[in-house]
Amino acid sequence: MNTPHLAFGRALSRRHFLKGTGSAILSLPILEAMSPAFLRGQSTAPPKRIVAMCATLGFHGPSLFPTQSGRDYEITPYLSRLRDNRDNFTVLSGLSHPDQQGNNGHASEMTWLTSARRPGLAGFRNSISLDQLIASQIGVKTRYPYLALSTNGRSMSWTSNGVAIPGETSPERLFRSLFIDGTEAEVENEMKDFRRGRSILDTLLGEAKKLEQQVGHRDREKLDEYLTSVRSLEIRLQESENWVQKPKPSVAAPPPKDIDDKADAIGKQRLMNDMIVLALQTDSTRTITFQLAGMNSVPAIDGVKTDWHNLSHHGKDPEKIEELQIIEEAQLSVFNEFLSKLNAIDEQGNSLLDNTSVLYGSNLGNASSHDWRNLPVILAGGGYEHGSYIAHDETNNTPLANLFVSLAQNMGVEIDSFGSSSASSLKGLELL
Repeated sequence: MNTPHLAFGRALSRRHFLKGTGSAILSLPILEAMSPAFLRGQSTAPPKRIVAMCATLGFHGPSLFPTQSGRDYEITPYLSRLRDNRDNFTVLSGLSHPDQQGNNGHASEMTWLTSARRPGLAGFRNSISLDQLIASQIGVKTRYPYLALSTNGRSMSWTSNGVAIPGETSPERLFRSLFIDGTEAEVENEMKDFRRGRSILDTLLGEAKKLEQQVGHRDREKLDEYLTSVRSLEIRLQESENWVQKPKPSVAAPPPKDIDDKADAIGKQRLMNDMIVLALQTDSTRTITFQLAGMNSVPAIDGVKTDWHNLSHHGKDPEKIEELQIIEEAQLSVFNEFLSKLNAIDEQGNSLLDNTSVLYGSNLGNASSHDWRNLPVILAGGGYEHGSYIAHDETNNTPLANLFVSLAQNMGVEIDSFGSSSASSLKGLELL
């Protein structure tokens, strides 16, 4: 059965996600009307959240990684852009997924959150991404089990069947989905979609049960897997149907419009970051991915005059590296703004950043040579002990999936392995 897997994490009709427009707002204070239940006089502790951001053209390693590990590392040009939040993040090196050579130099972006091997080569089938594993466990607690966001339409999110989930690129559409209530007619149409979906599932379950009596043992095992997935979808449909009938959070601010200038990569990232803050702040979701794709053109950044992708293949040319640094420092400055906004929002004595694990990095360790080893990784927030540079072996890398296990456990998902992980936690990373 091919069910729709959409960037907003709801198995609804395609029409639902294509209708209407709205806009995003910037850096609102949290209001009583928009606050989730755990902030409205209840004793419930704020929930854990996770955000994963992948910059697919990498970062220039020598400008990012310190030369000395530990808390007293000397700040690098890139990390100076994050100076305001030095005690809120940890820099990690020597991490990667094994066997990431694929059908092209950028294929590893497909597996950054899955760790599946040899992306795109013959016989390749992707596995579930970290966000989808987490969403499958906790997603029913929020209106949207997850958000898969993107600057180019692709995302890092993959279903348990290895199906790519498209990424939402429009803050306007996202805002409408999160915060604009539909008319009575629109809500009724959604309810009809759900009833139709349940009817289809009932039919499929009936046919599968009939077939189960006619097949052998191995086929029955496959059918059991199929029936389990259908029943899981039934639960998701029921939860989504309940959410449709509840009012969405109110946000009292004029929503901005999407940025039309395709070259304004930094502006687009900043606008979507503001939407992420708002989605987390209102507890509309607790699991978000954001793919930060590069460009095969010149970004609208002062001092940059060369195609971004071309600059990523600098071949150690000093002039190209100098331009590339301008772009990547701009990206990290926007990331610093994002962390500061999360850190400024109070949740019962802690900050929203304290309750949100933010994974920021790339699928390429050296984009110039398409090297997928020694990936740049920054982990912020989430209640971890931060302020250090943790350097793993540059040559004999530690599986990045070890970190994924730790992140999932911090979200309350009881696992001791994920993908290519070799341990149930990442050495050197500790919770406060």
